[in-house]
Amino acid sequence: MTTFDNREKAYENKFARDSDLKFKAESRRNRTLAEWAGGLLGLTGSALDDYIKDVRKADLAEKGDDDVFRKVKGDLTAKGLSVTDEDIRKVMHEALAKAVSELEKPAS
Repeated sequence: MTTFDNREKAYENKFARDSDLKFKAESRRNRTLAEWAGGLLGLTGSALDDYIKDVRKADLAEKGDDDVFRKVKGDLTAKGLSVTDEDIRKVMHEALAKAVSELEKPAS
């Protein structure tokens, strides 16, 4: 292999690792967000587990985070809870940051 081939392979491997990290971090973020929103909605047990699955499925609707945001915002609004967009986005941001931090920690 040439140096160029090695470099190309390294970039491909980095892209694959970054994509995997992004997927895992967003999945963890969605779980944390769903647990938070589910708590506000009064969900527990299997109802909360189902809600977590629904929020994770919502993330598959379109590219980006807006699908998850709309799902949670809509559910909270439908229940008559007034939670600001900023509060939801803050939880999403903090949960994603925590997830990335946890995933990037070296294995012990």
